[in-house]
Amino acid sequence: MASRKSSKALSIYQIKVTLRDIRPPIWRRVQVCSHESLEHLHYVIQLSMGWTNSHLHSFHIQGVEYGMMLPDDLGFDELETHDETKFKLSQVISGEKFKFSYLYDFGDSWEHEVLVEKVLDADPEVDYPICIKAKRACPPEDCGGSWGYERFLEAIQDPEHPEHEEMLEWRGDAFDPEDPELDEANRQLKRIDEWKRLAEML
Repeated sequence: MASRKSSKALSIYQIKVTLRDIRPPIWRRVQVCSHESLEHLHYVIQLSMGWTNSHLHSFHIQGVEYGMMLPDDLGFDELETHDETKFKLSQVISGEKFKFSYLYDFGDSWEHEVLVEKVLDADPEVDYPICIKAKRACPPEDCGGSWGYERFLEAIQDPEHPEHEEMLEWRGDAFDPEDPELDEANRQLKRIDEWKRLAEML
């Protein structure tokens, strides 16, 4: 996280992250320092969207895959993935209107479009990263991708649906598909270094 003292010399990317294949759209608008790594952006997307960092992920940028390095015995060695910790955003992003994709959970295949909307001067009064706007709630983990999420919404919103009680019990608490929980996203972004340390311990 950038300190207020050091942020004066930084450039900031304003990025819109949109979950593909969902209507109405689910998206987050975040601001992140250009000198941060792709790994850092991974956590920004996770925490601003509302994911739990429970699955594998990858970035696809101009034909190149970036992600976390995995042990060879997991069977992913053929993917030719570049180490996301070794690339700064400024090294892979050419400027405004630059687009790439972020894939989370190789089973449910949650694909996100990542659009660099603006390149800004850092505000010394802001602690980055920050989510400045958001639309609609993140789907629950492990709900089966975009198709499974549609089925989930149909079930919980219709008391007569045969899976209504089952889905409510599986979810375990109330779910409002229209609430992006912006304040909670920013609370989690303040803990981004803690999330990184926890992941390193696993």
